[in-house]
Amino acid sequence: MAKRPAAPADKSAQFDEDSGLFETLDERGFFAEPRQQASKKMKTEPPASPESDAAHYLGHRERLRAKYRDNGDSALADYELLELLLFRLIPRRDTKPIAKALIARFGTLGSVLGAPIALLQEVKGVGEAVALDLKLIASVSQRMLKSEIRNKQVLGSWSSVIDYCHAVMAHEAREQFRILFLDKRNVLIADEVQGLGTVDHTPVYPREVVRRALELSSTAIILVHNHPSGDPTPSRADIEMTKTIIDTAKPLGIAVHDHIIIGKDGHVSFKGLRLI
Repeated sequence: MAKRPAAPADKSAQFDEDSGLFETLDERGFFAEPRQQASKKMKTEPPASPESDAAHYLGHRERLRAKYRDNGDSALADYELLELLLFRLIPRRDTKPIAKALIARFGTLGSVLGAPIALLQEVKGVGEAVALDLKLIASVSQRMLKSEIRNKQVLGSWSSVIDYCHAVMAHEAREQFRILFLDKRNVLIADEVQGLGTVDHTPVYPREVVRRALELSSTAIILVHNHPSGDPTPSRADIEMTKTIIDTAKPLGIAVHDHIIIGKDGHVSFKGLRLI
């Protein structure tokens, strides 16, 4: 009789009598019945009918894929697009309830992808592997948006700048202060987060902002920060801090083109409000 291999440290691993190997299960495989249990059920239960749950969600998947293929994303609700993503991340379970639970918990598809990993895992059916995959998709989207403003004149690609800043900052749980550094042609040199704060405050040091601009030989900057509350209306502190940075940068030949505040559902431009 063949000797069974030593069990791995991972307690979630199960021994597969057919393959003779231990299989580690994350949430993608967790919902599939172990083969041994499935074999026992086949001996005691009648064959599944076409109306079984498995047949139902597999047929639903094919119909949803066909809907997307034939009509594009405009024909699908947010939760249906999320379902399409979850099909590959959780292949052995009806993902419609999970997609709906994620949208109900976070509000929008963008908020789901922007949510922290720990909060994603609070939704039933979402484990660490799926949460990481959702964040990977968010990162790919952000890189794609950033590529739209790289090596281009930023002031001539303003809508792309707003789209990028919204994607990377709108769903952050803490305030984040970001600076876009531009050269004399207003082409993006660097995009850096200068500070992380609390839910309603980020410490900003004007001298450090200017020092970094000089290091990068930047002649213009765009300030960006988010309001986790969702309301992008500038506070008095935001206005005073911006004025201090402008006054510090101007004598050194560094222009502040704008200060953008990002909220969950919109943004505010200091230049648009004539605060700059």
